[in-house]
Amino acid sequence: MADMNITNTEELKNALDALGTAVKQYKDENDKRLEALEKGKSTAEYDEKLAKIEKEIQRLDDAKSAFEARLNRPGSAGTSGYSEGDEYRKAFNRWLRKEDPILAGTTPSTVNVGTEGEGGYAVPDNLNTAVYNLLREAVPMRSVCSAITIGGNNYSQLVGLHGATGGWVGETNARGATETPKLTKVSAIMGEVYANPQATQTALDDICFDVEGWLAQEIAAEFAVMENRAFTSGDGQNKPKGLLAYDTAATKDDTRAFGTLQFIKSGAAATLGEAPGDVLIDLITALKTGHLTGARFMMNRTTLAAIRKLKDNDENYLWQPGLQQGTPSLLLGYPVTVNDDFPDIGANAFPIAFGNFANAYAVVDRIGIRMLRDPYTNKPMVGFYSTKRVGGMLKDSEAVKLIKCSA
Repeated sequence: MADMNITNTEELKNALDALGTAVKQYKDENDKRLEALEKGKSTAEYDEKLAKIEKEIQRLDDAKSAFEARLNRPGSAGTSGYSEGDEYRKAFNRWLRKEDPILAGTTPSTVNVGTEGEGGYAVPDNLNTAVYNLLREAVPMRSVCSAITIGGNNYSQLVGLHGATGGWVGETNARGATETPKLTKVSAIMGEVYANPQATQTALDDICFDVEGWLAQEIAAEFAVMENRAFTSGDGQNKPKGLLAYDTAATKDDTRAFGTLQFIKSGAAATLGEAPGDVLIDLITALKTGHLTGARFMMNRTTLAAIRKLKDNDENYLWQPGLQQGTPSLLLGYPVTVNDDFPDIGANAFPIAFGNFANAYAVVDRIGIRMLRDPYTNKPMVGFYSTKRVGGMLKDSEAVKLIKCSA
């Protein structure tokens, strides 16, 4: 483990150095592009170079984040993690490699206890935890939103609507009763997500093949794609309702209905307007002070590429790269989360969000993952049909603001 940490540290340093070089090249080429624009010349040559450097910057930024995550991770998802005395985990590992009836007589340690009659078994804690750790790294919405774990099938909570009132009075004046804060119930919209990774029986018979580590990677990869799309824009039909699927309005917090997100108009359909920096500042200003701590931007890579070219009136770039370990890249002083399920800039689209996503949206997980071993459907492959129940809900519609491109 020590050697691995040294390797990750060296690779992180190399990635930071390369990122700094790429950013300098990007700024130099963009300055030339802006100069050509002012002179009315073609910018095609610079646009092509910038597109290539942009991909390299994003690759290095992703590598930086990955190395930092590895250095901060307490353990590896590929380790088995069970002790010799853990009956269920040992039986589960035998069952993965070759269906073993002994598993039916053991007791899993997770709450979600699967049985043969329900079509599967509950995965043990170590594999379950490995999947969730990988999901937090692979799903942008999970990495910034709050998380709630439940033991049942559904979840609801009461939230305050900021309705309490008070006032100022003289020493001997009568005091009116303070209004009771208004509460409303919000409920997670749940769905069941599944994955079906497959391996040959020959691979499973190989004692050197880390079945649990492989399964954790494969299940997380499948879940990640579907979950992030649902948390971002899911319609709530057999899946979570995503952040961008809630109602929106241009009205401010004091007048807008609860559960409706506020948007700032960009002033243009194909761009962020003639003064995109001003639009971004308006977006930040619209958020109440209490949500600014922990606030960040969210957008896809294409939008971020456009943002990287922007300067303020003093010719300073609005986006500043994080060129030190643990320092994120910043846009107007706030971190940026890249979420490729956000829409591109275009008519009536919501390409950028800003706010405190942990306060705004909650991911709700029913504890446990259920697994069914299937050696019959796709011979000679053995499938591991894995399911879990997951949901999402908007907790506070004042905590995130959106930019809406004009029609």
